[in-house]
Amino acid sequence: MDNHIEDKVVYITGGAKGLGKAIVTLFCKNGADVTFCDINTEESNKLCNELSSYKCSYHEVDISDAEALERSVNQVIKEKGNIDVIINNAGVSYFNSILDTTVEDFDKVLDINLRPLFITARTLAKLRETNPNLNTYGRIINISSTRYLMSEPNSESYAASKGAIYSLTHALALSLSKYKIIVNSISPGWIETGDYELLSPQDHSQHPSGRVGKPDDIARTCLFLCQPDNDFINGQNIVVDGGMTKKMIYL
Repeated sequence: MDNHIEDKVVYITGGAKGLGKAIVTLFCKNGADVTFCDINTEESNKLCNELSSYKCSYHEVDISDAEALERSVNQVIKEKGNIDVIINNAGVSYFNSILDTTVEDFDKVLDINLRPLFITARTLAKLRETNPNLNTYGRIINISSTRYLMSEPNSESYAASKGAIYSLTHALALSLSKYKIIVNSISPGWIETGDYELLSPQDHSQHPSGRVGKPDDIARTCLFLCQPDNDFINGQNIVVDGGMTKKMIYL
């Protein structure tokens, strides 16, 4: 099986910390040529220094700025001639009473969590449309959430954005198939990005897998979906949550 991503050109949004950092690190260590964008300059520089022996660079980009994001993607294309993999990871959590959430608040979450997926996909599609020789391999992975199908109060904008990611993913899978671009989403459950050692036994035991998730769980799933042989998984949403969404809970 040809399962190598060595020298694949990879673009990752929100790569400086948390899930993004784990994804950037794993792809770099597997030989990919990685560019990530983020607004956190300090953490971005720190990560690039940590990965200095690999192909890793970053752009300072506020992805809610549509023009800035498109420029960033096009800069990678100009420098490297192609983008093989896009991982749309960046996002914000916003939880507030519907009574206090303004229309502007709602729109801002979608501008960060949802709209960039369309922008990055459209930019790549434009490249592939005019360069058919590149249409041999492509992957887009969109990070959704288990909140696409389950909620708690005061999460309207976040839930809406993550649910829309799931729908946009299968639409893109069909539209981009002529470019040999496979599009899937991943819906993480509880992935601890802080101090894992502070979690309680109860935190872990409520998961059928017996533990809370780690960023590497998501990074490995991304890597799996990008393997060249794994091209028959398309337009799908992969739930990575330790089994929690399959657990019936009665009070």
